Amino acid sequence: MTLLARTRLLQLASQAFPVGGYSHSQGLESAIARGVVRDEASTRQWIADVLHFSMGSYELPALHALGAAWRRRDHEALQRLNQQFLATRESAELRAATVQMGFSMRSLLHVLPGLDACLVPTLDALEEPSLPCVWSGLAAAWSIPAADASIAYVWTWAENQVLVAMKSVPIGQSAGQRILLALGNDIAALAERPLPMTADSWSNFAPGLAILSCQHETQYSRLFRS
Repeated sequence: MTLLARTRLLQLASQAFPVGGYSHSQGLESAIARGVVRDEASTRQWIADVLHFSMGSYELPALHALGAAWRRRDHEALQRLNQQFLATRESAELRAATVQMGFSMRSLLHVLPGLDACLVPTLDALEEPSLPCVWSGLAAAWSIPAADASIAYVWTWAENQVLVAMKSVPIGQSAGQRILLALGNDIAALAERPLPMTADSWSNFAPGLAILSCQHETQYSRLFRS
């Protein structure tokens, strides 16, 4: 990876990148409210479980497949993969979250200079571009290798999950860093393993996440949108 691509990767993975991820807990707030997540150990377990049973087994393969479609300029595949991803979201809130972040990221790309000329028009042709669809497109445009883009994508999700826990459980900053240190090993292992490129072998079967996310829709007191 070139130094420029590495710099772009840091920008893409930064918490300052304005896609609105901080406003979503991705179901974690509901788990906290119901006592499933209540301390450092249970926070780490929750994030690790979602990482393995949803992010690693479905979202990462989808991200890789989307990135490959961008590099091939296969617009039909992009449309199909984006629709499949939206259809797999476990609740209305989780679907709305990826659409909102995808929309925010696409809007940002309209004002960023020096991008591939086909990137924004292709995204504009999609009615509801998901976050991984837009993310993988920008990563390809910035010549970021797939494995590095995957690590950054999952890291930003894990970091946001820890920030949610720090605000809502709450856990301290030291606990948050211990959790991220442990999760870093899992994220690296997921990014290094061969990922299946066909959707037949992908799975995001996580019923606990689906149920808690649905319950969050009617939760009386909450800080986050999902």
